[in-house]
Amino acid sequence: MIMEPGPSGRSGLSVRGSAGLIVSLAVVAILLIALPAYRLFFLISVLIGLVIAGGLTLWHRLRPIREEDVSQPKRPLGL
Repeated sequence: MIMEPGPSGRSGLSVRGSAGLIVSLAVVAILLIALPAYRLFFLISVLIGLVIAGGLTLWHRLRPIREEDVSQPKRPLGL
């Protein structure tokens, strides 16, 4: 008996929504606990992400998007 993959064409476990978030957080927590080398990498990655997010927030707060900055037409497909 041959089992074919589902309609998505992928085989394996499919986790969606909040269950996927919980699984991904659990995997990160297990990696941080089990492999100490990942702790420094994770800390540096989070710090870089926070600096970039803060910079983008500051940029958009100081330079808000004006109506004339948006290219025309706003609804090219008429949707």
